[in-house]
Amino acid sequence: MSIDFIPTLNAMLNATSGLFLITGFLMIRRRKREAHRFCMLAAVTASIIFLISYVIYHVGFAKGVTRFQGTGLARPVYFFILTSHTILAVTVVPFVILTLRRAFRQEFARHKKIARWTFPLWAYVSVTGVIVYLMLYHFYPSQ
Repeated sequence: MSIDFIPTLNAMLNATSGLFLITGFLMIRRRKREAHRFCMLAAVTASIIFLISYVIYHVGFAKGVTRFQGTGLARPVYFFILTSHTILAVTVVPFVILTLRRAFRQEFARHKKIARWTFPLWAYVSVTGVIVYLMLYHFYPSQ
């Protein structure tokens, strides 16, 4: 059985998380709290499934690192995006946990304060995850 679909699945999960995240942001701006709550929980769920899939794939199935094939300006652009994505992906996890914790405890003033930081970090990670996938597997694929 081929596992070549997993990077695509992971990009789709990243995109799904990002779409729910942005939709949730729009819902809270419109004061639709239940819709916001649903979207945020869906974004977290997609992110958790992504993380599980990513770890299983890279620990158990990936045969080494997929090398970026782009040349010229594409290389530093790709590595800048990859590096910032990776650093912020690790950094955002405690922010997401703290933001969710404050929401579940109904500490909405404190939730809002941390969410102002969590949202753009998490959105950046979601979007750049898809960009990394596109650059690695579609724009500059291995031969």
